[in-house]
Amino acid sequence: MKEALLALDHIRLNFSEGGLFFLNVTIAFVMFGVALNIKLSEFRDVFKKPKSFITGLVSQFILLPAGTFLLVLILNPTPSVALGMILVAACPGGNVSNFMTSLAKGNIALSVSMTAFSTMIAMVMTPANFAFWGDLYINMYEKTGAELLRPIEIDFWQVVQTVFILLGIPVALGVFFAKRFPRLTEKIKKPAKQISFIIFILFVIILLSANFSNFMKAIHLIFFIVLLHNGLALAIGFVFSTIMRRPRMDRRAITIETGIQNSGLALVLMFNPKIFPPDLELGGMAVVAAWWGVWHIVSGLILSSIWARKPLEA
Repeated sequence: MKEALLALDHIRLNFSEGGLFFLNVTIAFVMFGVALNIKLSEFRDVFKKPKSFITGLVSQFILLPAGTFLLVLILNPTPSVALGMILVAACPGGNVSNFMTSLAKGNIALSVSMTAFSTMIAMVMTPANFAFWGDLYINMYEKTGAELLRPIEIDFWQVVQTVFILLGIPVALGVFFAKRFPRLTEKIKKPAKQISFIIFILFVIILLSANFSNFMKAIHLIFFIVLLHNGLALAIGFVFSTIMRRPRMDRRAITIETGIQNSGLALVLMFNPKIFPPDLELGGMAVVAAWWGVWHIVSGLILSSIWARKPLEA
């Protein structure tokens, strides 16, 4: 198995600037649609009673990286795959989580607040978590992977763009639109949610088609690793929020927020030549992040659909 995983390092994935632009437009549209269901009073409640907010951040930035490290020790994959898992776990929550939380009838305001704040502190927490857990892994088990463990510097303006352009502006416009045009909002909320769902499916299809041959070469090797990793992330969010006795709506938001990671950021970091030299073979890391980006949409939609049918009471 380990020898087969080594072959992943030679794979090169295809991600164009056009695809990235389409992803950004998609996220902005989805966030606008999600914000149509948000009231400003809900955000005030998040920070007046911050226990759920803090629970979510601990789950995402402390428990998930630690749990990922333990999973890596159990699975014992190649250094490239292991560090790919650690890097994904070190990233902030993905904007897709807000859409999933909306579908699951979770606390949308809590989800959006967690996504925004986790993205802001990712400038510190993502490099710190990757360096700490990655260095611990290399020193304890795999000296041969040391060349892949490089310091990460996240561009501040990239974070600003993510928070204020892709998240902040669409949410602000959605909240304003809902308050200014309440009757029209009631009419378009459902169609907007349906269109968002279709857009997500189309994006998954486009992502798969652009890298179909590479995924076919790697899927039998990486599928169960990402399945277990994503399942662990969702379990950490649910179990920890349950232990902390959070309301059911909050537990759903925290679970999804922990399980939906910004794997796109992980790919951006991997393909940054200032962090990882172009001659370094990162196929294992890239396939983990890319397949996570596909799979967490699938698992998130499945979980959200199940929760959407379950009452919040009891």
